[in-house]
Amino acid sequence: MKFLDEAKVYIASGAGGNGCISFRREKFIEFGGPNGGDGGKGGDVYIEAVDGLNTLIDYRYQQHFKAQRGENGMGKDRHGAGGKDVTLKVPAGTQVYEEDGETLLADLVNVGDRVMIAKGGNGGFGNAYFKSSTNQAPRHANPGQPGEELTIRLRLKLIADAGLVGLPNAGKSTFLARVTAAKPKIADYPFTTLHPQLGVVRVDDREFVLADLPGLIEGAHEGVGLGDRFLGHTERCRVLLHLVDGTSEDVVAAYKTVRGELEAYGNGLADKPEIVALTKADAMTPDEIKKQVAKFKKATKKTPLVLSSASGDGVTEVLRELFKIVGKDSKPQTAKKKEQAAWQP
Repeated sequence: MKFLDEAKVYIASGAGGNGCISFRREKFIEFGGPNGGDGGKGGDVYIEAVDGLNTLIDYRYQQHFKAQRGENGMGKDRHGAGGKDVTLKVPAGTQVYEEDGETLLADLVNVGDRVMIAKGGNGGFGNAYFKSSTNQAPRHANPGQPGEELTIRLRLKLIADAGLVGLPNAGKSTFLARVTAAKPKIADYPFTTLHPQLGVVRVDDREFVLADLPGLIEGAHEGVGLGDRFLGHTERCRVLLHLVDGTSEDVVAAYKTVRGELEAYGNGLADKPEIVALTKADAMTPDEIKKQVAKFKKATKKTPLVLSSASGDGVTEVLRELFKIVGKDSKPQTAKKKEQAAWQP
């Protein structure tokens, strides 16, 4: 399924039905009173976060949603039926913005969150409503109120416990493929990953969700490369796993490039807990590994972990470090089906 994390949608709630002007007309009843019914209320437009969705691809093919109009009132005090509501189903983690893309209308974080975006118009009163002791034969009724029309932008921010960040070709997709049942595209050229990937990691009978995000380059927060389009997905992660290619000439520069982009993007990304790991240890000698670790520690005051996604060395230790941060809310994994799909160290 193609991943889509932004969509522009036009919505319109239903207009209310018109009130009816009617009088009772029966044999032997010379002066029948007013009996015009009220119009029905127009349908509302809701947005609801549901389970089983992880993309907004449905809104690429349908961008217009209109709720049903309320029916008009009728004689004999018959009120019009209300219009049917329309519910847009989106993945958990979807934000709803106005057309300008800056004014936040709703943030649907959890499955089951539901919000009304456009309210249907009220139905008009029939002439029976206006009957009084001084006006026993009113000959007017109210029209139904119009519905609301607006264009909104849906923006999905993946909900994952941990997020993978790093320069292109740092080994993020290889790591995700190693520790989960996800099958991201892997190749030896930059920007192999064009869309975020999610996978479930299992470690010590516990599980958490890991997100692989497209690689960042210098200027990403300003739209360079794949831009800041996917940086928003890291906002909901509780911890970042920063992978640095251990075979690169300058591991410190590679690390600081990504850190600079996270700080420039803002929204608290630079303040999130971070675990740093040097990848591709299988392609380095023990002396080279010690040299790179010492160089990195001296420049950043942080001791990086070392792993090889190809051989599996150091992977378990990295996962356990991640779980120390995300493990508080994780649940034991007992389902047999999940055991078959998840990776076990």
